[in-house]
Amino acid sequence: MARSGRTVRRNDPLLYEVFADQWWQPRGIFAMLHWLAAARGALVPTAPRTGAVLVDLGCGAGLLAPHVAGKGYRHIGVDTSHTALRQAAGHGVQPVVGDVLAVPLPDECADCVVAGEILEHVTDLRTAVAEACRLLRSGGLLVLDTLAATALCRVLAIGIAERLPGMAVPGVHDPALLVDRDVLIAEAARHGVALTLRGVRPSLLDLLAWTAGRRGNVRMLPIRTTAVLFQGVGRKKGAKPLSPFPITDPAAPAAALDPESLRW
Repeated sequence: MARSGRTVRRNDPLLYEVFADQWWQPRGIFAMLHWLAAARGALVPTAPRTGAVLVDLGCGAGLLAPHVAGKGYRHIGVDTSHTALRQAAGHGVQPVVGDVLAVPLPDECADCVVAGEILEHVTDLRTAVAEACRLLRSGGLLVLDTLAATALCRVLAIGIAERLPGMAVPGVHDPALLVDRDVLIAEAARHGVALTLRGVRPSLLDLLAWTAGRRGNVRMLPIRTTAVLFQGVGRKKGAKPLSPFPITDPAAPAAALDPESLRW
């Protein structure tokens, strides 16, 4: 891919600099990241204590910020992109320049760690998961979403989605880095976090309305399969048992019961 005379390789971080002006455009090239941020934010509960910290790994320009504002967290965003972090800071995120494989934050500093659409970009999944778990306090919550290492995902999320406006930036994903769900679950468990996974996808009706310009956003609906796009939640040992996928968004129950959520 080339833009402004610069060539961008598949999964190249330079891509986010090339398209830096698109981060906060709801109908721009990163549109689906807005939809995923809303779904991710709905999984983040109200802060459990005064001074609670949420660490947002691979935060980009801070798209999660509006969806956790008012929940009582100090929102810290970690990213390698200075351009993205400057935008995140403008939305109330405390920026930290750093790699998710070696996060420059102390052990057990976070009540909630969020890893949204980042694990499918790292070259060392085990280390990324270990770092996320390291940051969590006892009883802290890990929230993530990512893409599965399956043939179906390669076809839908890369072969098709990267050709559709707003769904995925062309060249953003490397098929070799898609996430092995068994490795993800096992590595999280090794570090004291029992993950529960569920699949999600865009509402097809919302997507059609959005494409036609009749809707500003697209809901992400739960589905049975985790073979393409999926979410994960889990608490670090030391807390009371967690009900999988706590719902904090009042609109979420209706979406979960939408008959469309039972179809791919």
